[in-house]
Amino acid sequence: MMSRRLFVAGILVLFLICCIAVAFFILPQPKAPQVATPDDKMAEILARGTLVIATDSDYPPNSELKAGAVRSAGTKCTRNEYTADQFTGYNVAVAKEISRRLGVEPCFVTPTRTEIISGSWSDRWDIHIGSLAITPERMKVMYFTQPYYAGPVTLFVNKNNTAYANPGDLSGKKVGVCAGCILERYLEGTLDLPGQKIDFAIKNATIVAYENEAVALEDLALGDGVKLDAVLTNQPLGEDAMKGGMPIRQLGKPVFYDYDGAAVDRKSSRDPASFVRNVTGIIREMNQDGTLLKFSQQYYGRDLVTETARFNTSAIGQTPV
Repeated sequence: MMSRRLFVAGILVLFLICCIAVAFFILPQPKAPQVATPDDKMAEILARGTLVIATDSDYPPNSELKAGAVRSAGTKCTRNEYTADQFTGYNVAVAKEISRRLGVEPCFVTPTRTEIISGSWSDRWDIHIGSLAITPERMKVMYFTQPYYAGPVTLFVNKNNTAYANPGDLSGKKVGVCAGCILERYLEGTLDLPGQKIDFAIKNATIVAYENEAVALEDLALGDGVKLDAVLTNQPLGEDAMKGGMPIRQLGKPVFYDYDGAAVDRKSSRDPASFVRNVTGIIREMNQDGTLLKFSQQYYGRDLVTETARFNTSAIGQTPV
């Protein structure tokens, strides 16, 4: 009897072992935990905890490296990156606020302008926030966010002039402008800016190019038609010259706007689409809640942001926005 019981018990144990073996090979087994790897630029930035921002180190009041400033304590920024406490300016304030709303620390680098507009950044920085106008050429290598700055480009004439009432009156006249910039292309009649319909009211102007627009305004102040009949420049520059006592006046409304957006490399190793969309959303929020206007008044003493809300980023042919 005892032998029979042992035999039956052995059969049952063998049956249970077989059942367990079958279950192991047939039923799905839980996988070992895997460390998630970022599959796009936004995920990479959030995982890293920093936003690496390219900007200019000596371009006040837009961006400027503070003399003698020390690195933020406990920073996540690498040794070749500047921390938030080491920079100041309008572009910097915008960059810091974008970082805050993303929930990451801002870190700054200062590549050359040529490196930035050439694209193919090799992931050395995530975004450029540094007074970069949105143009078709630049859109070929970079994605642009909603603009955070709108610079009105305006004509100025000598204060004593009474003949010119609108831009068209300057056709065939001597107009000073920055050399090789988009303003010069306006006078040439070749300027193409996304999101804007430009009226080329001035025909066949005699273009006088300057490396420094402040010098052009000084030449205009010498007298009506002495060296120049007008200067085409950014409105704040002309207004500041007028406040300083320069005998010039503004001629009409801006002829176009220089819309500056944050730029992201199209050749980023990770998909930048969600990152561009997130930053665009933040910039729109900053415009709506008055943050951009506060920064503009702080650093420029005037409103250079409200106009940006009229810019339709979705209509300029960029996939991510």
